[in-house]
Amino acid sequence: MKPPSTRAIPAFVSKSPQTGSDYVIYVDAPDLGAGAGPMPSVLLMDGDYLFDAAAAAARALAAAGRIPPTAVVGVGYGSGFGQPGNHRGRDYTPTASTDEPSSGGAGAFHSYLVETLWPELARRLPLRDDARVIAGHSLGSLLVLHALFQEEPFFTRALASAPSIWWGNRSILEAISRLRAGRDRLDGRLYLGVGADDTPSMTGDLALLEGQLRARPFAGLSVSSDSFPGRDHYNVAPLTMSAGLASLLG
Repeated sequence: MKPPSTRAIPAFVSKSPQTGSDYVIYVDAPDLGAGAGPMPSVLLMDGDYLFDAAAAAARALAAAGRIPPTAVVGVGYGSGFGQPGNHRGRDYTPTASTDEPSSGGAGAFHSYLVETLWPELARRLPLRDDARVIAGHSLGSLLVLHALFQEEPFFTRALASAPSIWWGNRSILEAISRLRAGRDRLDGRLYLGVGADDTPSMTGDLALLEGQLRARPFAGLSVSSDSFPGRDHYNVAPLTMSAGLASLLG
């Protein structure tokens, strides 16, 4: 992915008691004027890198009348991939792996998003409780899937762009299967997107997830997916962001 754009201006720093880390929060929210009602929101992982693409997609879709005016919130680290301050390998992974010593922290990070960050956002912006989108790409989309497939999901609309289903020997598929064994209903919307030129592993794993959800669907869960010709893992995100927001908020 390309380095952070200068258009992604940090709005504030959020301190997490759940993870012990500070997060750089980027915000793009339309001014709806006095007395306007609450708006949908998109909480975006890897905000340092993906914020511009998601904010541009939301603005263009709203201008075209395809979605309501929407607040886009990027959750970032202020540090690049592999740098000490970037904890995506910890925060986005539901299970631990020896390949990443700090991994397996998705539970604590999800608690931070719900218990600390969301209340702060709700104090700053007029946000709808029934139109909360959580979005990500690659490893960030693994966190998105983890957030949606909960007993009582806080984020009921999920945009998973090229999700890293491979993590932990596809442990996310096992988690979804266990959830389905205990309940047959999950109200929400899921968008899955991938570049057709992504690796066979990525496209194949996504097909496994789609097949699993078709074979044993959750009542109340709407699932849509796209495969974009000529796009790979590194250049598909602008298209998945646009198509995903249109699907989830249109």
